Amino acid sequence: MAESENTKHRPMRSYVVRGGRLTGSQQDAIENLWPEYGIDQNQGLIKREEVFGRRAELVFEIGFGMGDSLVAMAGQYPDRDYIGVDVHPPGIGTILRDIKAQGLHNLRVMQGDATEILDNCFSNNDIDRIQIFFPDPWHKKRHNKRRLIQAPFVESLAGKMREGGILHLATDWENYAEQMMEVMSASSSYKNIAGEGQFAGQDERAETKFERRGRRLGHGVWDLLFEKCL
Repeated sequence: MAESENTKHRPMRSYVVRGGRLTGSQQDAIENLWPEYGIDQNQGLIKREEVFGRRAELVFEIGFGMGDSLVAMAGQYPDRDYIGVDVHPPGIGTILRDIKAQGLHNLRVMQGDATEILDNCFSNNDIDRIQIFFPDPWHKKRHNKRRLIQAPFVESLAGKMREGGILHLATDWENYAEQMMEVMSASSSYKNIAGEGQFAGQDERAETKFERRGRRLGHGVWDLLFEKCL
């Protein structure tokens, strides 16, 4: 059967929306807490003063998983405002529940495709820091083209970041780390804070349960810190 026109032109996604049964508390959190801590992408450009009641340093995290690292960072740096985006409902429910439990006023959540959200909800030169921790490695070679960190994507991120803004990447797949370094080093929009070709330390990134388990098993983790220079 021939592909339909919709199939031919369907944009390639760097993620798969996985099935996952919501727990009762996750479902309750989505139903009851989204109006307080969620931001709908169809509302258009985000007005920080309306969302947070102030204008502070803005951190945008793409793919927060279950949200434990992002919640920890928002608690550790109350002088910053955080917006996290993910596509998986269980993670959305969990982070909403944790935001409420910890009484955080500087963290909001979005659900959807990060590229579309950046295009529709943020002005150019608006974000101070972008974090992408442990994106899907698409470890099979034939799937590498689906990896999020590609040249066009990081250039689009640069457009949304202020000059001097930080892009912080992390992965526990060495091959992906090497690809990230190659992509970032080839861009004239960024400079490597750790030095040419050098990986960085963990910096301000909070460790996740997944990461701690991996370290116990001897898995490596590679961080990259790049500053927007144009």
